[in-house]
Amino acid sequence: MLKQATDNLNASRVADAALAASRQVWLAGLGAAIVTREWARSDAGDLFRTLVKEGQGVEKRAVRVIGQQVDSSLALATSTWNKARHTALSTVNGLVDAAAVALPKLKAPSAPASKSAAKPRKAASRAKPRQARRVKRSARKV
Repeated sequence: MLKQATDNLNASRVADAALAASRQVWLAGLGAAIVTREWARSDAGDLFRTLVKEGQGVEKRAVRVIGQQVDSSLALATSTWNKARHTALSTVNGLVDAAAVALPKLKAPSAPASKSAAKPRKAASRAKPRQARRVKRSARKV
């Protein structure tokens, strides 16, 4: 019986200690809330403004660096595009000039006697000089 009373007393003490500890945690939380509220009223505004100023400075530097990188990328892309366009045009013009020199040397079969068979050949022979003229016009634009 004595042992049971002692066990009940120990259990009661543990329960009281747990209740007191939880109350202390609750009171500490209330104290932290009050301190935070007071800090927010008095000092937080200055700290917030300081943080905003620092953020603006970082943003300006980042925009400047990114802007420089974009500018250099655009310059490189424009230069590469112009070189590729010049190379393509000079290659096409070289091919046109070579074809203009080589075509008269080719011995083409003579035209057939009938007019109906000659019409498609005339249309085909006209298409090539037009294409050559288009290439020469685009070369002038450069």
